Amino acid sequence: MNHKFPIKRFGQNYLRDENIIGKIISEISPKCNDLIIEIGPGEGAITSKLIEKADNLIAIEIDKRNVEVLTAKFPKLNLISGDFLKLDLSKIFNKNGKKLRIVGNIPYNITSPIIFKMIENREMIHDSVLMVQHEVAQRITAKSGGKEYGILSVITQNFTDVKLCFKVSPNVFNPRPKVYSAIIHLFFKENLNDRKDDEVFIKIVKAAFGNRRKMLYNSLKNSIFGHLNFNDTGIDLSLRAEKLSIEDFRTLAKFASGQIDKGYLEQSK
Repeated sequence: MNHKFPIKRFGQNYLRDENIIGKIISEISPKCNDLIIEIGPGEGAITSKLIEKADNLIAIEIDKRNVEVLTAKFPKLNLISGDFLKLDLSKIFNKNGKKLRIVGNIPYNITSPIIFKMIENREMIHDSVLMVQHEVAQRITAKSGGKEYGILSVITQNFTDVKLCFKVSPNVFNPRPKVYSAIIHLFFKENLNDRKDDEVFIKIVKAAFGNRRKMLYNSLKNSIFGHLNFNDTGIDLSLRAEKLSIEDFRTLAKFASGQIDKGYLEQSK
């Protein structure tokens, strides 16, 4: 159904290739008792396959025109008209009492906010299969030492096990995007730390990468952690942030968390 033009601000690129749709469904591997949230179903290319397999599918669509299309195509679909970034996941989780599986061909301009929202709600999420820009997938899966390695890499890999599944050509979309895409699969880790420790971890990572060209010592000195002395952590503070492993960041965060009370952390937000 091509009765409308995709809206640029929603980052709409509709998937048209049955082979790719099949590969995505295979990666998701939906089961009848799964609780699946699909972000941005568009005109229902993936939805049509999911609805056959999962009894509990919730689709969230921001474009009112697509909501009309989806309602007509799938009268029994649990469809929410709105923005995933404003969705209260805890209501869905508490009502159903099982962990969420989040999937979708997401708007590429809000990939990071979507991933960070899931990390914020990680206790409620089992896994997530997303179509993202290939370049962003490379950043998410990057290892220390490279220029792609940064805040998104470290934070995502700390809270999830990440799998880059496969690359997707622009030719399978309408309209055709200017970039290659990729499917990633995030498996949320079970061994959750104290919320405060995780919050400090995220702030440490952001502070360390605050200026990529600076030594770690200077980046931390110019951050909310400037009053702390990290000399005894065993981490070489003359390195740049991109040289640190995720374990190194955990060490820094554990040290900082021991020094900071909750009140100070709240004030620094």
